[in-house]
Amino acid sequence: MPGNNVKWLFFILTSYLAFNVVLTSKNPFTRKTYIIQMDKHAKPESFSNHLEWYSSQVKSALSNSENEANAGRQERIIYSYQAAFHGFAAKLSEEEAERLEEADGVLAIFPETIYQLHTTRSPVFLGLEPEVSTSVWSQKIADHDVVVGVLDTGIWPESESFNDKGMTPVPAYWKGTCETGRGFEEHHCNRKIVGARAFYKGYEATTGKINEQNEYKSPRDQDGHGTHTAATVAGSPVHGANLLGYAYGIARGMAPGARIAAYKVCWAGGCFSSDIMSAIDRAVADGVNVLSISLGGGVSSYYRDSLSIAAFGAMEMGIFVSCSAGNGGPDPASLTNVSPWITTVGASTMDRDFPAIVNLGTGRTVTGVSLYKGRRNLLTKRQYPLVYMGANSSSPDPSSLCLEGTLNPHIVSGKIVICDRGISPRVQKGQVVKDAGAVGMILSNTAANGEELVADCHLLPAVAVGEREGKLIKHYALTSRNATATLASLGTKLGIRPSPVVAAFSSRGPNFLSLEILKPDVVAPGVNIIAAWTGDTGPSGLPTDPRRVRFNILSGTSMSCPHVSGIAALLKARHPEWSPAAIKSALMTTAYVHDNTQKPLQDASVNAPSSPYDHGAGHINPLKALDPGLIYDIEAQDYFEFLCTQGLSPTQLKVFGKYANRKCQKSLASPGDLNYPSISVVFPDNTSISFLTLHRTVTNVGPPVSSYHAVVSKFNGATVKVEPRTLNFTSKNEKVSYKITFTTKSRQIMPEFGRLVWKDGVHKVRSPIAITWLMPM
Repeated sequence: MPGNNVKWLFFILTSYLAFNVVLTSKNPFTRKTYIIQMDKHAKPESFSNHLEWYSSQVKSALSNSENEANAGRQERIIYSYQAAFHGFAAKLSEEEAERLEEADGVLAIFPETIYQLHTTRSPVFLGLEPEVSTSVWSQKIADHDVVVGVLDTGIWPESESFNDKGMTPVPAYWKGTCETGRGFEEHHCNRKIVGARAFYKGYEATTGKINEQNEYKSPRDQDGHGTHTAATVAGSPVHGANLLGYAYGIARGMAPGARIAAYKVCWAGGCFSSDIMSAIDRAVADGVNVLSISLGGGVSSYYRDSLSIAAFGAMEMGIFVSCSAGNGGPDPASLTNVSPWITTVGASTMDRDFPAIVNLGTGRTVTGVSLYKGRRNLLTKRQYPLVYMGANSSSPDPSSLCLEGTLNPHIVSGKIVICDRGISPRVQKGQVVKDAGAVGMILSNTAANGEELVADCHLLPAVAVGEREGKLIKHYALTSRNATATLASLGTKLGIRPSPVVAAFSSRGPNFLSLEILKPDVVAPGVNIIAAWTGDTGPSGLPTDPRRVRFNILSGTSMSCPHVSGIAALLKARHPEWSPAAIKSALMTTAYVHDNTQKPLQDASVNAPSSPYDHGAGHINPLKALDPGLIYDIEAQDYFEFLCTQGLSPTQLKVFGKYANRKCQKSLASPGDLNYPSISVVFPDNTSISFLTLHRTVTNVGPPVSSYHAVVSKFNGATVKVEPRTLNFTSKNEKVSYKITFTTKSRQIMPEFGRLVWKDGVHKVRSPIAITWLMPM
């Protein structure tokens, strides 16, 4: 784990809470949106429906000075939730919210939260080749009965990725619909896009009415992000897909036979929690099987995280929920969406790249990446003046970041400008350089990005280079009076080694909400991913970009999340009886932790082996996940029992117990006893506690008669004992339990990592292990 001591966890937590206090300070008389969770069973019989009751509750909370008519009160309520979550969203002042919190039937009140988006070849890289008739992943009719709900910026229905050729009629159980609006009509839905809705009431309550001349107030996607993620999940095969000639080939989603339901929750100003809640609630009622959510905010306590609570409700209904881990890496404890009932997905590279070169005036050639193609190509045999506006090559400053207004055209015109990554979007730096009259840009990584290279579709010739080469180029520009260079793109290259590599931007563990739950869960392709794109925005995403493309290449955990969502849809089609936890277990215990050079997965930020805090259980392996041998299943009550170990009050626990009137049965001795596929052992700062025992139960989903033996890593700080060492099964779906005891030999300052693997000669059921010793304060 990065850092000097586990104590830094408490520093991070303290800093985060202090930051939250600053953010949530507000004018007590200003109205804002609140999400109110209600106990649906507490509705008095005098009310004919829940909305009538909610309206009455709002009326009772209004300030005495206000004499609003009934119509005015109705306007206060902007959403009513009833499937994954019970309650409503309303515009209230702080004083009114505090008064409402004391009312009968109110379980919790959450202030509106703004979430942000976490922004081909991956099917082949993952072993999904439908062209091979013998492939177990070849399309079957069962695929067509799985619906994936995608919460994002909407969808561009005209994309070839959403054609429904050969698809069967929409399943009878489906209750979704296609909402119409500007640019979106009923005919835009088909047997592929079976649902499309837009949620904006929370957004408008905070930001004002959407300008429909500038933004589609409908499911139509203007941004492109939602189209890209939806196509990654379940896009139909499209031959000849490419971005300006790059990544030419067949673009297809992970589950090309699955259906898509698009829920537009993100707008120009962000994604608002009341809209997200309504979308999840509606998706559950519509009948989705999988939810793909490539967005996130900060980390809050479980009972105050509205997305987590809604996801819990979806999980109770048997829906698999996949969320992006966030793009806050490589900082430690930068994860979002860490609840154990959510599958948290980090990002990794593939074996495809888009190489480009920088030829320096010294004769040296530096390799980088680029997706530029246009009329402004530089002559490869000509050298252009090279300039760097920073003060030194080691640390960026405002002038070196190429922020808007920082470049002097008299200095940079006609030259290649070196820009440091950071603060502003990478493509925006290119726009600034172009506007200043420069002919090209070299984008240099800083220490935060290391040697990870992310390609972008810039508006001028540009090459991104790693930190080491970037320092060399900057030093040359600063010390040579006549520094020169030229740039050239080399197209698309396959077979990159090593791959996969954990992306530097991918958010990292540990999960400081619950150290006993190892997060992220897995990593999946999230760097330079090609998928369908909107027809309304250029590939750079900049408003000044006049180019229009059918496909675009993006990077982020937003791209890795839909890979897992699509694989989950395939697993659900093959194993409809599997619970969301069973699907997650299959993905985690079959994940791999070695790259295509047979070495441990690398961390792009430090060019050294990654740990489970970076890659979770490892990189997804869909073919193995189909037949995992054993699974670690978890029921909704088990997750509730985990929450019972988290120090929540009875009132706070009701937030999760409302659906089935759940009560704590105290079946878990510690949070580490949750039947999670990974194992995280946390020794408290009380040094008298020298051993800890955790318990697990596995379910046989392989051959009825089978026997597994345990292989466990050795650790410097602890001995590990597994009992029993052999698990014997005589029938399918039989459950067998084991316990694993950790005894401290020598308390370690840093966490230690290893693995437990159950083997039967065919299957390897692998669980990552993390051991942490908390140090006395």
